[in-house]
Amino acid sequence: MRNSKLRASLLALLLAFGLVAAACGDDGDEGAASDTTEMSDDEMSEDEMSEDEMSEDEMSEDEMSDDEMMSEPFGTACATVPADGEGSFDGMADDPVATAASNNPELSTLVTAVDAAGLVDTLNSGGPWTVFAPANAAFEVIPQADLDALLADTDQLTSVLTYHVIEGELSPEDLAGTHTPVNGAELTVEGSGEEFTVNDANVVCGNVQTANATVYIIDAVLMP
Repeated sequence: MRNSKLRASLLALLLAFGLVAAACGDDGDEGAASDTTEMSDDEMSEDEMSEDEMSEDEMSEDEMSDDEMMSEPFGTACATVPADGEGSFDGMADDPVATAASNNPELSTLVTAVDAAGLVDTLNSGGPWTVFAPANAAFEVIPQADLDALLADTDQLTSVLTYHVIEGELSPEDLAGTHTPVNGAELTVEGSGEEFTVNDANVVCGNVQTANATVYIIDAVLMP
């Protein structure tokens, strides 16, 4: 009888000890789980922050690339512009538009016409301008007799040349639309990005900067 009571007491004591140990084990597991959860949250926040920062950096680089790209001359004929010297893009940017054009061998016929009309000083001293500049090839499609007659008629020549000039500088983003050149007649620009037409002429090298004008070289002479 006495041994039975002793066994019962020992059994009760062991059972109580087991429950306490189990309770402690549960608390430890919960604590560990809590620590793991907190660590995961922290790691997730750091990862998300890194991804956000990386996305912002990539977006800034993309935007900068777009801005830089839009500030550069564009078009297939830009390859014919000299790479250096006064007739290069950098050289033209330092001079007023008539002088800049005179340094570019692709615009020599236009320069002859501007000089014949007495517009050199007007273009150089005024502005800012947007100039649609016919390349030499644009004049070559005009019969020589007609071109000679145009160069000899100052009034008509002035009207034709000033039809290629708009007051104010138009960036590529603002180029499309209907505009009124200096001679008073309207012209229409269509397109976007790096492809534009001016009436029936194509822009073959656009967004060329001079000291007082933005120049768009075109492949046809515009007639008012």
